[in-house]
Amino acid sequence: MVAAASVVAAVGAVAGLVSALDEGDGEDRARPRVTKSPTFAPLPAVPTPSASESPAKPSPSKSSAAPRPKPTPKPSAQRPKKRSTAAPAAGALYRHGDSQVLDWVRAHRGDPRRPLIESRIAARPAAVWFADYAPQTITSRVRAVTSSAGDRVPVVVPYAIPDRDCGGASEGGAPDLAAYDAWIGKFAAGLGSGEVIVILEPDSIAQSACLPAKQRTARYAALARAGRTLKAANPAARVYYDAGHSGWNAAAKQAGRLRAAGAASSASSDGVFTNVSNFHRTADEAAYAREVLAALGGPAGLGAVIDTSRNGNGAPAGDEWCDPAGRKLGQSPTLRTGESRVDAYLWIKLPGESDGCRGEPGTFSPGYAYDLARD
Repeated sequence: MVAAASVVAAVGAVAGLVSALDEGDGEDRARPRVTKSPTFAPLPAVPTPSASESPAKPSPSKSSAAPRPKPTPKPSAQRPKKRSTAAPAAGALYRHGDSQVLDWVRAHRGDPRRPLIESRIAARPAAVWFADYAPQTITSRVRAVTSSAGDRVPVVVPYAIPDRDCGGASEGGAPDLAAYDAWIGKFAAGLGSGEVIVILEPDSIAQSACLPAKQRTARYAALARAGRTLKAANPAARVYYDAGHSGWNAAAKQAGRLRAAGAASSASSDGVFTNVSNFHRTADEAAYAREVLAALGGPAGLGAVIDTSRNGNGAPAGDEWCDPAGRKLGQSPTLRTGESRVDAYLWIKLPGESDGCRGEPGTFSPGYAYDLARD
């Protein structure tokens, strides 16, 4: 049995295969509320608050909190690009101009911690989370991000699967799978035609044993549809599925779940992501990701992206997961890893945003950020 800590403390034929793989053995229990270190429980996904629900007209300097929307989109005159089977272009990742850390930096120019936080965290590209269910504005908010990226590659995180976090600290999401399908369609409509990395629903697969078998099957089918919808809307989008992390499910078990969710199909997937909101070392995650991909099968071009935002010192001892002391920033975000089948190192969890112990879940804590950034 392994400790299952995965994402962020949040804002909060497959049927036979699913039944065979998931028998409700309880190895990956739902993440508990952010009150104490759990045993054998996944980290709560705690993204920065979702982009504002109001029609997104973010200013060039700021817009929303965690999922950072961008300026009002311009309709693309370009034809959609054909999907590449290679790893993401070795261009620069996009750093959105609106985030809690940037808000803090702008408001605290005289704080002695500001230079370090600004240079080591605020200046680095990070993912933009969309964690609220707001179908009326989701297209414009996603487009605000993708239309502002220019020739850089944005990283976006749709995080609204029903029964999200199994009722834990990151609970929420769409009311049902039909509503989720519609929300994903609207999300996809904002992706534009340029290259974009989509981190599809952290914890949705690795943590799925909390659901009854019938609901797992339905969730996996919904994730497969989501991947197809995203890639059909923008063939240049690269969609990655939830592989948990190296300290959670065995690679073969996770690969079976991923296969059921469409992650082995080039029509819906470009591979897997690992270590979101967790602390496991990059080398361990790369080895685990390759094991998962080997067991998954599918096209040889499937790769992995690894969250390196807080893994500079590796995982803490025991089951500690809530803003544990002694953690450090990991490798800077990059699309050039030099590692076989590892497409990118990304900052998916935003460093300095609390799991719920150094501040409210998903809120920026300058003290925590400073501790992560110090040598």
